[in-house]
Amino acid sequence: MNNPLINPGIGTFFWMLLSFGVLVFILGKWGWPMLLKSLTKREKDIEDSLNEAQKAREEMKQLTAHNEEILREAKRERDEIIRTANLRAERIAEDTKARAMAEADALIAKARQDIENEKNRAMVDLRNEIANLSIDIAQRLIESELSDQKKADALIKKELQEAHLN
Repeated sequence: MNNPLINPGIGTFFWMLLSFGVLVFILGKWGWPMLLKSLTKREKDIEDSLNEAQKAREEMKQLTAHNEEILREAKRERDEIIRTANLRAERIAEDTKARAMAEADALIAKARQDIENEKNRAMVDLRNEIANLSIDIAQRLIESELSDQKKADALIKKELQEAHLN
């Protein structure tokens, strides 16, 4: 088993050591600084991102508080609008009710006046009818009374005396 990789010779060992040294030197000179610079930049970017995230959280808290204030204000305005609308509706309902009552009272008063006028007209018509009937009856009675000349003269005399006295 004479495998040079498992049991390297001095020459191989030397070249391997020299190759490894050159590799470490090249990596140390150019590789590690770039790698460290990249890691430092990455670390700084992560830190900046965390700071920005923290700022964003703070801004979100402020915005949330502001939004809650706006929401409270909107709710207060909504409640005020609803209260005002309810008061207006009540006032309109009361005005409408008062107007309806006034109109109803006016209609009732007009109806009563119409009834009174009709009643008076009926009374006048009834009086006229009674007067006409009375005149008719009196005319028939007078005709029957005046058919006798003596009775007619006595009635005329009596009526004339009463007429002068009044």
